[in-house]
Amino acid sequence: MAYITTLALWTLSAVAFSPINNQYERSDLANVVDRALPDSPSGGYAPAVVDCPKTLPSIRLANGLSSNESSWLNRRRNNTIEPLRTVLERANLSDFDVGSFLDSNKNNATGLPDIGIAISGGGYRALMNGAGFLSAADSRNRDNGGNGSISGLLQASTYLAGLSGGGWLVGSMFANNFSTVPDMQDGENGTALWRFNSSIFRGPEEKGIGLLNSVQYWTEIVDDVHAKEDGWNTTLTDYWGRALSYQLIGAAEGGPGYTFSSIADQEFFQNASAPFPILVSDERPPGEKIVAINTTIYEFNPFELGSWDPTTYGFAPLRYIASNFTNGTISKDGKCVRGFDQLGFVIGTSSSLFNQALLYNITATGNALGLPPVITNAIEKILQNLDQEEDDIAQYTPNPFLGWDPTNKSINANDNQLSLVDGGEDLENIPLQPLIQPFRDVDIIFAIDSSADTSTYWPNGTALRATYDRAGTNISNHTLFPPVPSANTFLNLNLSRNPTLFGCDPSNFTLSGNVTVPPLIFYIPNAPYSTLSNVSTFDPAYPTNQSDAIIRNGLNAATQGNGTVDKEWSTCVACAIMSRSWWKAGIATPASCKSCFDRYCWNGTTDDASVGNYTPSFIVGEDFKMTNGTQNEGNAGVREEIGSTWALILGLSILFLI
Repeated sequence: MAYITTLALWTLSAVAFSPINNQYERSDLANVVDRALPDSPSGGYAPAVVDCPKTLPSIRLANGLSSNESSWLNRRRNNTIEPLRTVLERANLSDFDVGSFLDSNKNNATGLPDIGIAISGGGYRALMNGAGFLSAADSRNRDNGGNGSISGLLQASTYLAGLSGGGWLVGSMFANNFSTVPDMQDGENGTALWRFNSSIFRGPEEKGIGLLNSVQYWTEIVDDVHAKEDGWNTTLTDYWGRALSYQLIGAAEGGPGYTFSSIADQEFFQNASAPFPILVSDERPPGEKIVAINTTIYEFNPFELGSWDPTTYGFAPLRYIASNFTNGTISKDGKCVRGFDQLGFVIGTSSSLFNQALLYNITATGNALGLPPVITNAIEKILQNLDQEEDDIAQYTPNPFLGWDPTNKSINANDNQLSLVDGGEDLENIPLQPLIQPFRDVDIIFAIDSSADTSTYWPNGTALRATYDRAGTNISNHTLFPPVPSANTFLNLNLSRNPTLFGCDPSNFTLSGNVTVPPLIFYIPNAPYSTLSNVSTFDPAYPTNQSDAIIRNGLNAATQGNGTVDKEWSTCVACAIMSRSWWKAGIATPASCKSCFDRYCWNGTTDDASVGNYTPSFIVGEDFKMTNGTQNEGNAGVREEIGSTWALILGLSILFLI
């Protein structure tokens, strides 16, 4: 056993000590505000059995918002009015009286625009690109008020959703009391939380908390997971979530006692001074290996875990996940469980893509890397074992929806285990589903797409198209989505490079029954504004100047190069925000917005001609030149990437088998 443990930790350390993985120290995080005390009753990573509250927790139907969310929304909508005023007045719409409109709708929640922001998956690439957008949208950050400013958009937003790498960003912000991106990125005097120059597989050295080396770091993680094993099943996602926590949560040992549901107890959330956070995961039913487009999509929010899809159509109270909810209720003489929704585990669930490794041709990969057959065979055997035992997913046991089948369409009502994986594995790599639900009444979604769809790791609209295709299936419950063209059209018409609006004309939607017009989608793809931000999803570390450059590139996308690409950008953003509200109120679109909609609305034109190697040119101008092969040559660094990936999988797999 000691030999196996040493082998596993050595393998992970080998990944950590690549040339770009410089050692760093993480000292007291001066600018990242501490959270409240850990919420897990065990005080650590493991859940604990507790007495149930007087009102027993239960599963509810997905036929509306929870009472908790509805109550929170009443506070949030009031708090968005003044930030919205700032965003709209900046636009200088000469033919629209911003003040009069806002003042007359102060007591009319449906009259004012509800804004959602969706941050796609894509590993650190998605985190950094999304961070650039949120930094530009955050009024707490320094802003020059230029033609491209979108400052205050975050404060004016109601919802903020993320999955996979985008979920890391959302989770990290809310884990640290909704700290700003610059505070987590830079801090003061070397106090930054985000130190991506040191691989997640090595771990940080922490002043004042206890010096760590890689073996010690992984030993602590193993101990945490083993403590959970005393009463609950564990998988690779437990290790993954604990490792992520050290990089994303500003607390000793990555805050093992912090829970996702405890976000609801934080003052900033109770005051509704930040958007409502949502993370997204896909269900992977037992026995299935590939996640289909009609899979059940689950969301995590501070109050609940559940799905709007008819295959579940229910929500469970997140704080009591892992309690026995057979048939939707806990028995009167039953006990409750708390602490299962550990913050890192939830973030890790949304990015649990270990099963993606099973889609690779292992033999071909080994040959490409020049690995000896004995190593290739060992990796293949480990992955096959994990696949057969279904340990490559996140296990939620007992399944809170056991016996729950209000629609007679459930696919997991008879399963003791709820199996969740990366939220982008059904190709819906932008977390749009929670935001297009009619009950949430979102008017516009800023969809930040950092997907790696092309061979050079740029997006091509596949995520949007997947959401549109799903809207045509029965699982969508008649939830509409704007038409989206093919990937080739995205590339040929530069929709994969430029911001684009989808669903501009509400009259184009055919409505019947309770079907409603979907939100306007403002698609903002990852593109080379000021640096080549098309880094690999699996790269484990980034030099600080590179991660800073990618965040800055995302900020340039958000502001269109501070208005140098489009001097009317701030105006066009304001026009898009107000579009649905004007339509609902029967107000004609101001003439000052016409040129914006002419430029940014997709008009239905298609071009499905085949596309060669996609290498977009710089939009603003290169301000940081990458030196890593992956960044300079697109996929020239694939060999190193796959090598790191296999080393990671091998190390974690061996750890799991201990």
